[in-house]
Amino acid sequence: MGLITEVLLLPFAPVRGSLWAVRQVLAEAERQYYDPAAVRAELARLEQRLDAGEIDEEEFDRLEDELLERLEISARRSTGNGDGTT
Repeated sequence: MGLITEVLLLPFAPVRGSLWAVRQVLAEAERQYYDPAAVRAELARLEQRLDAGEIDEEEFDRLEDELLERLEISARRSTGNGDGTT
């Protein structure tokens, strides 16, 4: 039965391959987005922007909260709870 299924699904192989590639790209993008080193670097740049007067305290607080949330999610993912729930 497996051989028949594979033969019948053969025309969809390019689609299945494309979906796999998209999943791989998304996984890598998420890994980079939640990378703690990258988030810490963004926090440092954010503080530099505040010190340089490029952004005000309100915008700094908002952006800092977003970055800290990413760090929290990263910590949860690294402990094996990748779905973001506790």
